[in-house]
Amino acid sequence: MKTWFKKMSPYHLLLGVFLMCNALSAQASEIKIGVILAETGPAALLGGPGIKSLQMLAEKLNAAGGIQGNKVVLIFKDSGGSPEKAISFAKQLIEEEQVFAIIGPSTSGETLKIKELCEKAKTILISCASAELIVNPVARYVFKTAPNDSLAARQIYKTMQNKGISKIAILAGNDGFGNAGKAQLTKLAPEYNIEILATEVYDKDAKDLSALVAKIKAIQGLQAVVNWSIVPAQSIIAKNIRQTGWDIPLYQSHGFANIKYARVAGAAAEGIIFPASRLIIAESLAASPQKEFLMQYKKTYESRFKEEISTFGGHAYDALMILAKAIEKAGPDKEKVRDEIEKLTGYFGTAGEFNFSATDHSGLGLDAFTMITVKDGRFVEYTGQ
Repeated sequence: MKTWFKKMSPYHLLLGVFLMCNALSAQASEIKIGVILAETGPAALLGGPGIKSLQMLAEKLNAAGGIQGNKVVLIFKDSGGSPEKAISFAKQLIEEEQVFAIIGPSTSGETLKIKELCEKAKTILISCASAELIVNPVARYVFKTAPNDSLAARQIYKTMQNKGISKIAILAGNDGFGNAGKAQLTKLAPEYNIEILATEVYDKDAKDLSALVAKIKAIQGLQAVVNWSIVPAQSIIAKNIRQTGWDIPLYQSHGFANIKYARVAGAAAEGIIFPASRLIIAESLAASPQKEFLMQYKKTYESRFKEEISTFGGHAYDALMILAKAIEKAGPDKEKVRDEIEKLTGYFGTAGEFNFSATDHSGLGLDAFTMITVKDGRFVEYTGQ
């Protein structure tokens, strides 16, 4: 190396140093953010809108000069909803790409698999999944933007109480989201005087659940069914229930908050009740700065991608916005940015008002959810009628 430098003319030596400095400067002016979302597979209706929302927001940030002059560079990894792929991609992003932070994954099962990995690497992770286990117990570098599944369960049970419903069956997919939701429903039931007459778990890849439906339909005294899922099988449950002529109230989790699930279920989706953020009913909200924000996101997304918004795209959008706000305050310093996220309060995102703290890395309260129903093939606010 020394011999090579000696043979160079002063001009070429200066040129080499100049080019090297330019390359380093270009690197320093970028903020690389890893994105692990399910663009394909059974969780694609979660990850797809998230990827599009991030592309849209990154372009907007970069058009305005980036974050503190740093260009946002997103490195996308399609996990297909697989925890094993999520682990592999998280390692790549941390060790090889040396990303500043990771947004995602789409599902709770994936997030729980990479939580410890990110924590050990001191890499900020802002998950788009909802299981409370992601942030409870609190991990220093792990945050999330989807409201806790415990809050969704509480909203469902409150609605049931108002309707005089006390005897239910719980159905859940056999994945991280389903298992976590089933645990929350079971844990909180006594608090709301809810008696669980049956709990059934089904294959998340199931194409026909009529046998399961027949089994729970035979239960005496059943007043409602709660189905907790994020995969297409949740639409099959609805179809199979209605195909039997059974008009029992059907409650879904917040994993139903993409109109495409209702469209797959068709007429069977009518009357389904579920908790979700107000984003998907933004047009019907009273005038406010929050409505203006939600409508701007909705119009921009739907105009560009020619599809209706879902809360899942909103969770990814919120994650990048929160990260950008923290970097604007602290600069591109991971530790300082982590601290700023933890101190962020009073920020209204698509999911509601975020108030993070050292003991709360979710930041959302019960008011992040409202109850939604399907009426004439559309999502509308549930009024109890």
